Amino acid sequence: MNAAALFVLPFSPHLGLSNPSKSVHSSHKLQPRPRAVKADKSRSWSLRRIVDLDPLLRNRTAGRTRGFDLKSDPFDVADAPPRRADTVDATDLDEPFPKRWVIVILCFSAFLLCNMDRVNMSIAILPMSAEFNWDPATVGLIQSSFFWGYLLTQIAGGIWADTVGGKTVLAFGVVWWSIATALTPIAAKIGLPFLLVVRAFMGIGEGVAMPAMNNILSKWVPVSERSRSLALVYSGMYLGSVTGLAFSPLLIHSLGWPSVFYSFGSLGSFWITIWLSKAYSSPLEDPELSSEEKKLIIGNSVSNEPVKNIPWRLILSKAPVWALIVSHFCHNWGTFILLTWMPTYYHQVLKLNLTESGLLCVLPWLTMAFSANLGGWIADTLVTRGLSVTTVRKIMQSIGFLGPAFFLTQLSNIHTPGMAVLCMACSQGTDAFSQSGLYSNHQDIGPRYSGVLLGLSNTAGVLAGVFGTAATGYILQHGSWDDVFKVSVGLYIVGTVVWNLFSTGEKILD
Repeated sequence: MNAAALFVLPFSPHLGLSNPSKSVHSSHKLQPRPRAVKADKSRSWSLRRIVDLDPLLRNRTAGRTRGFDLKSDPFDVADAPPRRADTVDATDLDEPFPKRWVIVILCFSAFLLCNMDRVNMSIAILPMSAEFNWDPATVGLIQSSFFWGYLLTQIAGGIWADTVGGKTVLAFGVVWWSIATALTPIAAKIGLPFLLVVRAFMGIGEGVAMPAMNNILSKWVPVSERSRSLALVYSGMYLGSVTGLAFSPLLIHSLGWPSVFYSFGSLGSFWITIWLSKAYSSPLEDPELSSEEKKLIIGNSVSNEPVKNIPWRLILSKAPVWALIVSHFCHNWGTFILLTWMPTYYHQVLKLNLTESGLLCVLPWLTMAFSANLGGWIADTLVTRGLSVTTVRKIMQSIGFLGPAFFLTQLSNIHTPGMAVLCMACSQGTDAFSQSGLYSNHQDIGPRYSGVLLGLSNTAGVLAGVFGTAATGYILQHGSWDDVFKVSVGLYIVGTVVWNLFSTGEKILD
């Protein structure tokens, strides 16, 4: 028996040993006491039952009790001190952090940067439009130019990720959009056409991010953790919006609007260094992955081999695929209006200054970050407890559609900044349940083609961004904000009907 065993043994109530201080002084050796036999059998049975029910505890217990004979004569347990609940054994600290969650956190940080670089224009556009004399139609054109490039790389990014792996594609995206972000002030001062091109180039980089991420997580994350992992990654987008909206006004007031683009664009260089050294497209490619975790991941996933041919005819013949496409369009119309136009709404309608407008825009995004992770936990819990994936996806997405629709209808009756921001926060908080609805569904119905499927549906979502952002500028020139919100509400209702009629959580593409 080694020294560690000698130390642990006297304090272990599970082994039925007495207090060492009494044992040592009362006798030079531990004496069996028949009266403790019954109690010890009960304790031994309880311990064996707990160990048998928990494989992880069984493995750890086997390691800790090596060298002990649990069937030996029982000892007095009357004076045994209870083990403190907050005691942590050294072996508990040896468990490595799961590598699959390292990948998830790196994807989370990429999406954090993604939205930081995207939303800074929604704040900087206010001083920029004053400096360059842009009217609302021109502002809408600039805001929508991002989506020109974003649209081009959705399907292409999905094909690229499914064929060569998500690691390379996501790395390309982060580097590309970071460079475009840093070039934005230079392009704006040269002229409007150059600014439109640079914003479109930025969209090209960000366009591959979601298909690449979806491809990676489809290979790294088991089904039972799917909603939580995707919710965490997408909450990176929301927290990126929070960070961008909170810090952009401060940088603009301190250093001028160009500083926003220079500082945010430089952050990509730090991320790419870590990504290239830690990330792999598939667990099969990672030499540092433990055999236990690799077995867990591969045993709960489909083939990790790259896709060679995309069955386009089969994919486009499936009604659930079209439910994804239509629902994504309906969802993103309202989401992108919030992303690009809310600072202007707060400034024009609620009469807030630039700093107040940016800071108040933070609350809806914080609410989304919280709600997305809450929804992911709820969805995974429901699936684990036996509710069908189809039912879970329909419930979560219905909340993601009908919640925002309800709260947007209330905005026309609200005229105070506090209530307007609260209503917007509730709208976007319920919207975030979509991360456990349609945004998780690509991996449900076709995990091998998840990158392509997300590229297809997000193409429709980008079209909603292009048309919705530009149409909002047009509507505001000829109508009001109430008209803007009515269009969004109508599309949310259409999406709810289509999703509940045609979506499924079952795999339909092998």
